[in-house]
Amino acid sequence: MYKSECTSFANFLRRLSYNIHAAPFTLEELVSTYKYIRGVRVMMREFEVERQFGIKIDNIKANKGVYYLKTNKGERCLKKINYGPQKLLFVYGAKEHLIKNGFEDVDRYFLNIDGEPYALVNEDLYTLSEWLDGRECDFHNIEDVKIAAKTLAKLHEASKGYDPPENSKLKSDLGRWPSLMEKRIKSLDKMRDMVRKKNNKSSFDLLYIKSLDFYKKIGKEALRTLEESEYESLCAIAENEKGFCHHDYTYHNIIIGQDNHISVIDFDYCKREVRTFDISNFMTKVLKRCNWNMEFATAIIDSYNEESPLKEEEYKVLFAYLQFPQRYWRLANRYYYNEVNWGQNTFASKLEGIINEQEEYLNFLGQFKDKYNIK
Repeated sequence: MYKSECTSFANFLRRLSYNIHAAPFTLEELVSTYKYIRGVRVMMREFEVERQFGIKIDNIKANKGVYYLKTNKGERCLKKINYGPQKLLFVYGAKEHLIKNGFEDVDRYFLNIDGEPYALVNEDLYTLSEWLDGRECDFHNIEDVKIAAKTLAKLHEASKGYDPPENSKLKSDLGRWPSLMEKRIKSLDKMRDMVRKKNNKSSFDLLYIKSLDFYKKIGKEALRTLEESEYESLCAIAENEKGFCHHDYTYHNIIIGQDNHISVIDFDYCKREVRTFDISNFMTKVLKRCNWNMEFATAIIDSYNEESPLKEEEYKVLFAYLQFPQRYWRLANRYYYNEVNWGQNTFASKLEGIINEQEEYLNFLGQFKDKYNIK
């Protein structure tokens, strides 16, 4: 704590207690008070993390939404969790299940002194895991993509047979996707109605109105594909197998170390799900960076199949996920419901980028449908 901030805070309290009719506080006093309170909270967090995990922190540094810790027991990753302990126990149990089944390269949680996988600090939950060195997976590099696809297949195989711990909250999307697609298609119209009521339409609004019919049409086609597939029976199989999906298998959660050794991190969104969702989500994140290049799509499926071959009926479900305009819906939803604090230009630029992919995207869907004989 800085001495000047402590002094300013003391003066702030003195004025507050002695004379409530004193002149308004200066900006400097308010800023110093804020810094003091924030500093106290940081010190309390570090003290509680040290106490609850039985470590001594030598250095702490913010790094991409987490904290790098140098401790007396090695390098650690401290992460604030934005959900409750029941969900966290599901995630913790999922990682432990993978490790037990031979998939050991995950960001395993350390337990606190009470045997829980978190520290509770001022009603906030924090997890502690080993700091994993390496680089993020390069989705422009087809060899990286192949290794990542194989790793995903291994993860799915190792996930089978997972029974969540007692007191955890089971997370599952099995059987939900026909309903989710239908609701999201309808929400595209709701957001259009929101635009029509606005007197001053933004550049995003104008782009959205102009492009809506295209994405609504392919959304309906995706729903029809899913309804005509073996989705329900595949959900029943997945339910019986008791596996789970990562649900956020993207470049920054795939860490490549020495000798192309891969670690998978951030299982916050993992849940029961058919594996084709994970595959399609991974494929979309790769393909949008590679101009919807069919070579990358084939490489992903071939590499995945080397470890865990897809059944014939799974390809149609995979195609339905690839068809559905999830990125378009999600961006619009974020914009019209203020889910993220991006600027107007950022939103418009992202939407324009998605719209500019239309020709390559449709061409890819046609190639995929032909190659994998989707009826």
